[in-house]
Amino acid sequence: MEELDIRSAVESILFAAGDPVPAARIAIVLGVDVDRVFAAADSLAGYYSFERRGIRLVRMGEKLQLCSAPEYALQITQIMETRKPPRLSHAALEVLAIVAYFQPVTRVYIDQIRGVDSSYTVGVLTERGLIEPCGKLDVPGRPTIYKTSDIFLRTMGITNLEDLPQIPDLSSEEGLIQLQNQIDALSSPEEAEQMVIPGTIPEGIQNSMSTEE
Repeated sequence: MEELDIRSAVESILFAAGDPVPAARIAIVLGVDVDRVFAAADSLAGYYSFERRGIRLVRMGEKLQLCSAPEYALQITQIMETRKPPRLSHAALEVLAIVAYFQPVTRVYIDQIRGVDSSYTVGVLTERGLIEPCGKLDVPGRPTIYKTSDIFLRTMGITNLEDLPQIPDLSSEEGLIQLQNQIDALSSPEEAEQMVIPGTIPEGIQNSMSTEE
């Protein structure tokens, strides 16, 4: 297939699918190498961004998806007559950060880091699609283990977990202060839009004595 045909096919498939689609699956259907699919996706993504189109093509790991441009989120919400989702709570940011940097993790592990019961917050993040169960730990009781989802990658605007900011050194007091400042910054009015569900995570985790929200 010609490059233009691949781009058009990728665009059509992602538009029709709505949900993330594995690039390998598209490659099989089109009969081309997966690298050519990613190249076509990169070309489309650059075109949408440069031309300030109302849609964006995002890559989440090995999957691709078409989404609306974030700068028009308010207008989309108004036209669809839906309520603006609530912001992530401080507790939710902590739990989401722990899962992101230490996944796969159990709820008990999250509780140990935070020092409080995180059952409710884990449930909220799972319900909103930011984290998801990914199996059972092979120990007595077989607790559920969690990882971040494709929605998390899309929300963060990153392709892979390797793109996450480096976690501060929590072995020093300076590192803990830096981490606390990062979380406090996310709670400021200037960062309010970044905390809307689906939300974002602080640049690290908090090993603190928080109270569950």
